[in-house]
Amino acid sequence: MEQEYEALYDFGNLYAAYRASRKGKRWKNAVAKVEANALEAVAILQKELQEETYKPGEYREFYVSEPKRRLIQTNSFKDKIVQHVFCDNVLYDVLTRPFILDNYGSQVGKGTHFGLNRLQKFMQEYYRRNGSADGWVLKADVHHYFASIRHDVLKQDVRKLLHELRCVALAEAIIDSTPGETGIPIGNQSSQIFALLYLNPLDHLVKEGLGVRYYGRYMDDFYLIHKDKRVLQEALKTIEKHLASRGLTLNKKTHIFPLRNGLDFLGFHTYITDSGKVIRKVRRASRERMKKKLRKFKVMYDNGAMTKREIEESYQSWRSHAAHGDCHALIAKYDQMYQSIFERSEPEDATSNN
Repeated sequence: MEQEYEALYDFGNLYAAYRASRKGKRWKNAVAKVEANALEAVAILQKELQEETYKPGEYREFYVSEPKRRLIQTNSFKDKIVQHVFCDNVLYDVLTRPFILDNYGSQVGKGTHFGLNRLQKFMQEYYRRNGSADGWVLKADVHHYFASIRHDVLKQDVRKLLHELRCVALAEAIIDSTPGETGIPIGNQSSQIFALLYLNPLDHLVKEGLGVRYYGRYMDDFYLIHKDKRVLQEALKTIEKHLASRGLTLNKKTHIFPLRNGLDFLGFHTYITDSGKVIRKVRRASRERMKKKLRKFKVMYDNGAMTKREIEESYQSWRSHAAHGDCHALIAKYDQMYQSIFERSEPEDATSNN
């Protein structure tokens, strides 16, 4: 166990964490200052960790508005390096051990498309077993999830899995670096792992305690599928009681509805046809957002406010996502809109007035 913490101040691990932390940020002043004296900066951080004098700094706060307004709290570049070395060498391996297969977020080999494929598999299996798409879905997500996570409960969860005392102390220092007794920063690398862990008891409750096979969760967004509506109604009561004990509530969009309606999950609307085929379409909100962006991109490109490369990176990211659904016609339509951005009008012939 002693070697767990020692991995954090190993110079090679720290330098690798520094390199990982600077990706995409080398243009920032704070990163450039460290980069100018990288070896010295890493050596100083190594000393702080070895002597256990490192303390997380304060956060810078700002809001993002897409897809919804959220408060983002971001830490210093120095703290990002510590987060990287801690998560990559200790936290991830230890805290993800008890996770079920159908916990999809922020894990190696998982993610949105893994979760979508699992949902497709569940629907196909459900149809084979029941002979139709008749059934029910409980779709839910947690109200203000990151902001509602209780520090005391999270620290208890961490202590059950992380036993080396110095690692525990560092984890708790990071958790308590957010003012107050609740809430962890969305922008922290460790917060992604902590948030996955915090709902791990819910996963086991649903799968093992309630015996619901068709269940999946991505962070705080989850679903249950069952042929009996009453089973889901009772499950909802049990889930709400469990979450309340951990300081969480479900949002108002949580509801039970027919499986035939399909469900929105991970950016797609997925449904079963009467023949048993599973169809996956990009959600309307995602389509509309990209349409607005393409119109905005055209104006910004014409004004010189965006380059073709910047627009291409944004569009291709959405296009790659949409390609995981049954969206050939939609993609073709948006490809035309994308190409039209760069069809600037040619200047008038200078000799036309002669």
